[in-house]
Amino acid sequence: MNTIEQDWPALPLEEWEATYRTLHMWTQIVGKIRLALAPLENHFWNVALYVSTRGLTTSPIPYRGTTFEIQFDLVHHRLELRTADSERAFALSPKSVAAFYRELLMLLHGVGIDVHINPKPQEVPNPILFDQDETHASYDAAYAYRLWRILRSTDIVLQEFRARFIGKSSPVHFFWGSFDLCCTRFSGRRAPPRKGIITSESYSHECSSVGWWPGGGDVAGPAFYAYTAPEPAGCGEQGVRPAGALYQGKLHEFVLMYDDVRRATSPRAEILEFAQSAYEAGANLAGWDRGALERQPPV
Repeated sequence: MNTIEQDWPALPLEEWEATYRTLHMWTQIVGKIRLALAPLENHFWNVALYVSTRGLTTSPIPYRGTTFEIQFDLVHHRLELRTADSERAFALSPKSVAAFYRELLMLLHGVGIDVHINPKPQEVPNPILFDQDETHASYDAAYAYRLWRILRSTDIVLQEFRARFIGKSSPVHFFWGSFDLCCTRFSGRRAPPRKGIITSESYSHECSSVGWWPGGGDVAGPAFYAYTAPEPAGCGEQGVRPAGALYQGKLHEFVLMYDDVRRATSPRAEILEFAQSAYEAGANLAGWDRGALERQPPV
């Protein structure tokens, strides 16, 4: 198997969209459990999931003096619940969001964890309450496995990009609201206030973000994206590399289609070039103190 097939598999949106929509709701349920119990961190970093060796994990969640962890194992297709002295799981298979919701709460209750979450999905049109959602009920294991491989490979490259910055930077993390894996850099300066609970906290300071997303709407397939917030005047007119990158005016983001990356001689180099050039485009226009924020390469 060549590198493209092994590390950067195809993920055509139209072929796995039903599984994507179901997984999106499942990750929101798990993410809201972390949101309910983890202390608030700046920019809502406390709600995110992380790429793990086999899928996506909450990392340890505090609960009454101890911790537990929930993981989507997308290799063996299990939802796993781990505590200090037990491990329980159920199969990830075609089942409704409502069934997943009930099964997970029963699993938690079985180890003495009782948590209440808001059952309304976030950041999706026409939301259906988790406990009433019988519409989304698909799970294609082969495509879920492909998703994990892409997230794993992307996580490795974004970790490398993150290491170049010595200013404030987010972890490489997965936001279940928008179903994307991203890393965000900060200039250190406050941004003009925004309305809304989520956006007012998430964009309280100037930032530059890069990430990967399965696609949808005006973006017809999986893609890497990058943006600066607040967006400085003229940002969309800047030249961003590689050649396939473009500015999506409706989103106010630079976009590089995943299929262009996976077919490149070096997907890693394509992602790093896109991330660096998009960051420079915004940071230069916004007057970031790049000399103080960036790690200088060793001589």
